[in-house]
Amino acid sequence: MRKNFGAKPWLYPMPVLIIGTYDNDGIPNAMNAAWGGIYDTNQVMVCLSEDHKTTENIKSTGAFTVSFATAKTVILCDFVGIVSAKEFADKFAKAGFHAVKSEYINAPIIEELPMTVECRLLKFNEDGICIGEIVNVSADESILDEHGTINVKRLDPIIYDGVTHVYWSFGEKVGQAFSDGKKIK
Repeated sequence: MRKNFGAKPWLYPMPVLIIGTYDNDGIPNAMNAAWGGIYDTNQVMVCLSEDHKTTENIKSTGAFTVSFATAKTVILCDFVGIVSAKEFADKFAKAGFHAVKSEYINAPIIEELPMTVECRLLKFNEDGICIGEIVNVSADESILDEHGTINVKRLDPIIYDGVTHVYWSFGEKVGQAFSDGKKIK
């Protein structure tokens, strides 16, 4: 038996993405974006309202970063999602974030967030979808494995449960993509 809930924006897992931007004066900003992900093989999309300072910054600079909130940074990352930069000008600093300018684009890499996708703005759709071209992915060495690749357990990203409004840690490995299904053949 199933229970019907109607049309809801519930999708699992929902990454907790922190969007980093600079304004025209070089002041860093960060916001927690609830809806976003991969748009194409070399593109990211995030849904941003027109009234966000982040939207204004992206349109002005043509660049943004997407970092993953982690279990260690959940409070900081939630803070930048509930406070507006238009009303709380120093929210980036108040969150305890520190910015390093990307080598590739005019946007900040947030030192406290160990993995960052650096993007050049491609376009804003009329419905508020921001699409960026991925120009680089940078990761702190602390989250790399012995082969130099990102270890998701070391990254420890969190996911958002839109049904209960709870952040969750990542679970355990349950299978190997593009391989386990071959057992049925």
